[in-house]
Amino acid sequence: NFPKEPTPDDSNSFTMTSTALVTAINKTIFAVSNDDLRPAMTGVFFELDKKGITFVATDAHRLVRYNRTDVSCPKKDNFIVPKKPLNLLKTALPDNDDELTVSYNSNHLFVNHGGTELVCRLIDARFPDYKVVIPVDNPYKMVVERAAFQNALRRVSVFSNKSTNQVALSITGNELQLAAQDVDFSFEGNERMSCQYDGEDLQIAFNAKFLIEMLNGAETNEVNMELSTPTKAGIIKPAEQDANEELLMLVMPLMLNS
Repeated sequence: NFPKEPTPDDSNSFTMTSTALVTAINKTIFAVSNDDLRPAMTGVFFELDKKGITFVATDAHRLVRYNRTDVSCPKKDNFIVPKKPLNLLKTALPDNDDELTVSYNSNHLFVNHGGTELVCRLIDARFPDYKVVIPVDNPYKMVVERAAFQNALRRVSVFSNKSTNQVALSITGNELQLAAQDVDFSFEGNERMSCQYDGEDLQIAFNAKFLIEMLNGAETNEVNMELSTPTKAGIIKPAEQDANEELLMLVMPLMLNS
């Protein structure tokens, strides 16, 4: 008995371009948690509004929020879509301006594109309140070249502890120093690079793997980092954003090895 296809009863629908959905998936899916004990975090949170749509993914160590204002949804609503169907969608959908129809009811999501339809079950869980985590005022601002920063992180993280991938960033004036060490093997790596920084001297440590993945999401030449203290979350944003989209990435710091 082949399972019956769910029918979109009592569903609400809206349209968006194929590019908008593919971009949203690509920019958020890497931050989805793989922890089955917290099912709400194993998918991407869709938050609908008449003014736009917001996609949020988090694994408790980092968070990505991607907002688009060129999509109008019928009413305020939200649901969580699992990771697997989103991976299928981003490979099946063309990266162009074709119109998609997205419908949802309390249990399922339906995405229609031409003759193709994807139906998936939604995650029945409550997504954590992500808005309280995002710091409102991070006073220290750093602008750094994305590719150079990413390559420096890759080089220095070779020397980091394999379980934490910890890289310490020391920012003084217009110089950023990256340092990593693995005490077990007596490894150490340092690198210096220039940045534009407005704030007090700061030393803060992050998981290099997370930073490298997040910098992939910002497709601009430069990125802005907003920091406050070594124990508060850092925020990464692309230096330039299109008028109808906004990307914000948040990463929690690691405890510095004294």
